[in-house]
Amino acid sequence: MDCLFCRIAAGDIPSTKVYEDDAILAFRDINPQAPTHILVIPKAHIGSVAELTEEHAALVGHIFAVIPQIARQEGLTGGFRVVSNCGPDAGQSVPHLHFHILGGKELSLEMA
Repeated sequence: MDCLFCRIAAGDIPSTKVYEDDAILAFRDINPQAPTHILVIPKAHIGSVAELTEEHAALVGHIFAVIPQIARQEGLTGGFRVVSNCGPDAGQSVPHLHFHILGGKELSLEMA
């Protein structure tokens, strides 16, 4: 398997896990863009938001139910941002669906 996040989800590549269950994994980004920068991925391979279908509704709902739990666990009481880049023009560097949780400071409103 050549997908980086699939290999992380399988435990072949170490990560600093902050949450894990049967369906998803959340871990600290190795190149953080904010004091708190966590990636939340499904364990099943989905390339990006562009590949989501109705079949993925429960999984995406589960991810978005867990994200606020992680934010609370991380002490992000002043707010946080959730981002998913979709495709190379949007800056998606790993072709596996993932959501960034960013926080721990006041974040700029500028778009890259």
